[in-house]
Order: sequence, then C-alpha cells, then structure tokens
Amino acid sequence: MKILITAAGSYGDVAPYTGVGAGLREAGHEVTLATHDTYAPLVRAAGLAFRRLPADPRTARPDPGRAPAPAPHGKRDLMRKAAAFIQELGGGIAEAATADTELLLLSTTTAPLGLHLAEALDIPSLGLALQPNAPTGDFAPVISGGRSLGRWGNRAMGHLSLRVIDRLYTGAVRDLRTRLDLPPATPRTVRRRAEAANRPVLYGFSELLVPRPKDWRSGLDIVGNWWPWHAQDAQLPSSVEDFIAAGPPPVFLGFGSMAAGDGARLSTLAVRALRRAKVRGILQSGWAGLTLGTAAHPDILTVGEVPHALLFPRMSAVVHHCGAGTAAAGLRAGVPTVPVPVTADQPFWAARLAALGAATAPIPFKDLTNGPTDTPDRSDNHSDIHSDEPDERAVARLAEAITRATTDPAHRERATEAARHLATEDGTAKVSTAVARLP
Repeated sequence: MKILITAAGSYGDVAPYTGVGAGLREAGHEVTLATHDTYAPLVRAAGLAFRRLPADPRTARPDPGRAPAPAPHGKRDLMRKAAAFIQELGGGIAEAATADTELLLLSTTTAPLGLHLAEALDIPSLGLALQPNAPTGDFAPVISGGRSLGRWGNRAMGHLSLRVIDRLYTGAVRDLRTRLDLPPATPRTVRRRAEAANRPVLYGFSELLVPRPKDWRSGLDIVGNWWPWHAQDAQLPSSVEDFIAAGPPPVFLGFGSMAAGDGARLSTLAVRALRRAKVRGILQSGWAGLTLGTAAHPDILTVGEVPHALLFPRMSAVVHHCGAGTAAAGLRAGVPTVPVPVTADQPFWAARLAALGAATAPIPFKDLTNGPTDTPDRSDNHSDIHSDEPDERAVARLAEAITRATTDPAHRERATEAARHLATEDGTAKVSTAVARLP
C-alpha cells in the first residue's frame, strides 16, 4: 500500500513518525513522510520518501542568521502564532499527496487539514495523535494546564477546546477546500462528520500515563509510544562517551524547541544549579542555544542533537520541558525527571510524570525566568559565560529539584518500573495492525 504520513511542527511533533514509517516499510508498505525541510535527512535516513511541507518553524524567520524568535509563553501569543503557522501549512498540504496515494496517516497538527485531502482523493485516513485531544470527563484538555474542573467541566472544556481549534483552522480549511474543488464546509462540520463515522484515531502514548477514558467513543485507542527512528548501530559521539566515562552519571538538561531567546540566562542558571547540586551535567543546546561560552567547565558538556534513546539511559536524571516525546523518553530510560514545562501540553505531561512518582514536582518555566535579583549568586565566579543574571531563588529551586531527583530512591524505583512497563508495549506494531484492518 502507498501510504502518506503528514506531520508538522517541532522535532517532537515529527520524529515519532519516522519510527512509525519505518515499521510500516518493514511490513511491506511504500511510505512517504511529508514534513518540513529541516527533517528531510532524518526522514530519508529512516528509509522513507520525503515530501516537503511549508511553515518550517525552524527556518521561518526574517533573518536566517538570527536565532529563532522567543517561544510563545502566553496563551494569546501561542494562539496567534499557531494561526499563522496553520495558514501557511494549509497552503502546501494539498501538494503533499499524489494521485496514487492509498492511505493518509495524519498527525494531530495535520489532521484538521488532511481530512479534506482524504475527502478529495476519496481514500481512507487514520489519525495518529501524540496527545489525548478527545473530550473526556477524566481530565481537562491537555492545553488547559491540567487542573481538573470535575467530570462535567472537563468534558465541557474539552468540547470548547475543539471549537477553538476549529476556529484556528477556519481560514486554512476554506482555502484548501477551494483549491481541492470541494464544496464549502467548516472545520467543525467535517470533524463532527468524522466523529459520527467513528473515524479511527490511534494515540501514541502509554496507558501507564493516561489510562483510556471510559467515556471515549469507539475508534479511539491508546496503543503505546512511537519512538523516533535511529540506526541500530548508532552510537553516541566519542566526545559524549568520553565525558560520561570520566565520572559519575551526569544530569541532562535541555528544552528542545522551547525557550528560544532565553539562552543566556538559562545557560547560567543551568551551570549554577548543577554546581550547587554537586553533579555533572550535559546541556543540550536546543533552540534556546544553551552554551558554556568560552568558560572552562570540566564537569559540564554541551551537545547538539543526540538521540534521547542513547543518551538518557546513561544519565542520573533528566531536566526538560516535558514535551510528549521527551517525557516518554525519560520514562523509557528508567531515570527520574525534573519537569520544567513551558506551555501547551507540557504542564499536563509534567503532572502525569509527578503523579506516577517518576518525577519531582514540576517547576513552571516562568518561575525560572522571572528576572534577576539584586544580589545574584557569584560564588561560582562564572560571570564570563553570560550576560543575563538568573534569579538566585530560581537557581536554588532547580538545584534542590536536581538533588532530590538524583538522591531519592523512590523516584528511581518508579522510573525503573515505568521503563519495564513501556518495554512491553509496541505502539508501532499496533499501527501496522490497524492499517492492515482498514477497508
């Protein structure tokens, strides 16, 4: 079968589908992954055909020589940027499929557009979501911050969040349907049509974190995580291996595609917190651009893109923004997490990890970047690596959480138990099974 997977957004929104695509290819299908140019090397390395989607969040900025714009921290800013992203994405998704495409697999981001493409081509589609986005009484919408409003309130907010998403896609859907010669229809109309037909959606996370809600309609199934593809013989860079071998297991600290524009303060904060906690560390530069500058820090290493599947099991703890994929990678590695959620679904996953006992209490990102104090800590004497002083209270709070994560055996035990559970799941195989069952 000729299958087209569409995925858009940051690395965490795209990389899991390389593993899905590789599994489908091994099952005998011809698989193409349509996504942004940034991820073309990853897609092709997985043995998949690549097709371009516009609105690459990594390159869509006025000056290619500048760092990415700061991540949206407020909900209004997030919605504004999401609407602009969707509008650009909708302009190119019609070109993603060819006439011989037989099945569309749609990520959360691309599904509200891909449903119209499937209608125009008269082919089936299967939703592959990384977050639990269907309304339920069990919990509030994942982008609401995670605070329960009671069963009735949770469901009401879940339906309201879908209508907000419908509005975000309205302009892009209108233009796309015109381009595809389809009769006018709103995103809400097409979505409700798909729900009434029990259109199947698979969710790529573990029931260990999110048990399947009993009030979900049929056709919504949680199947386990989809892991980014990497070669079986892949190894960590020699510089990383040498650093790990030189002392006790370090602590990982990174924010992925989050926190762009906060690199100077975060770098200083990370160094001071690691030193106060008396642990070694690996900083992943990410979009924030974490760096040690020209200062010498023999107990801290900075790295670029390194597969979490190879790096995390070698850590004593991981500090990150709690995107869906990174949160799952920490559990899979069996190491405790210090959650520092920034926005969107991250507070939801952070709370789930903490409730499981595999993580410390979440530290909201804004609490670490709320400005300097009048008496910054200069005990480490590393002022040459930064221009922005972090808040001394933030340094102390992060250091305390790192100490707790690396010394409390309960966190390690819960994380180890979670890793054993995740090892029994095969979300990719369940996608192949679901594809085989489609009419």
